[in-house]
Amino acid sequence: MKIQRLGAIAAVTTAAALLLTACGGTEDKAAGKAADRPAANGASSAAPASSEFTSLSGTAKQNKAEPKTGDWANSPGKPQKWVQLSAASAGALSPVVVNGAGFTLYRFDNDTAKPSKSTCDGACATTWPPVVVKPGGRIFIDGVKKSDVGVVKRDDGNLQVTIGGWPVYRFNKDLKPGDTNGQGVGGTWFGVTPDGRKAGGGAGSGDSGSGGKSSVTLSDEKNFGDPSEGLAGTGCQNVGRDNSASSLQASGTVKIWTEKDCKGTSKSVSGTIADLASIGFDNTISSVRFG
Repeated sequence: MKIQRLGAIAAVTTAAALLLTACGGTEDKAAGKAADRPAANGASSAAPASSEFTSLSGTAKQNKAEPKTGDWANSPGKPQKWVQLSAASAGALSPVVVNGAGFTLYRFDNDTAKPSKSTCDGACATTWPPVVVKPGGRIFIDGVKKSDVGVVKRDDGNLQVTIGGWPVYRFNKDLKPGDTNGQGVGGTWFGVTPDGRKAGGGAGSGDSGSGGKSSVTLSDEKNFGDPSEGLAGTGCQNVGRDNSASSLQASGTVKIWTEKDCKGTSKSVSGTIADLASIGFDNTISSVRFG
């Protein structure tokens, strides 16, 4: 009788152990599946890091973002809890994308969109801070298509925001919201439109080719020192800092004028001119004509 009772107890114990093992195995598999499941609301699956952010419609304010965080912290180049992409107007650029604090965002011709790849590192990334978001961060979308927004992993491991596949940046010489001092710099930097193209009719406003259009960067100091101002597009454009340029870099041929609205004395220039005094135009440029 005693032996029968011991056998029964052993059987019950064995069954319980098997039941616990089965339950434990089920939980482990579920946890594994949950860990492997990509986050919701990511960008295109073509971007390797697309599951590492959440996109939300509306502005940061509409989504009740925490004060002094994200774009409002105004810390260019540092990964943020959130960034905002808004279709807007800035200077002569319309449309162009600005961030949550109103600063213009740019794209770089030396980067690629297919696949997304940033080539701006080191000193370049100091002048042109990349727009980077923390893993699991949020991107607020205002006037930009969700399908055009993504991220790409930079060489330093940070996640840089992309629009239309193009990595986007700030410009460290834009000192206040609405500045567009980076437009046309070096003939390779342009404000970015809501679909990733070049704002303002930048040279080659598509994703390939130069389109034969011109741009110019005017620097206040000789030998291209700071501060500088970029212009690009077609027709006559007045410069932002009248009678201040002492050197210039032109992509294509442009005509510089001593008075606003392309009046006064003019001269056609191209390439680089390290000292505008050499052609009699030091601190005299008030407007530029393209095309």
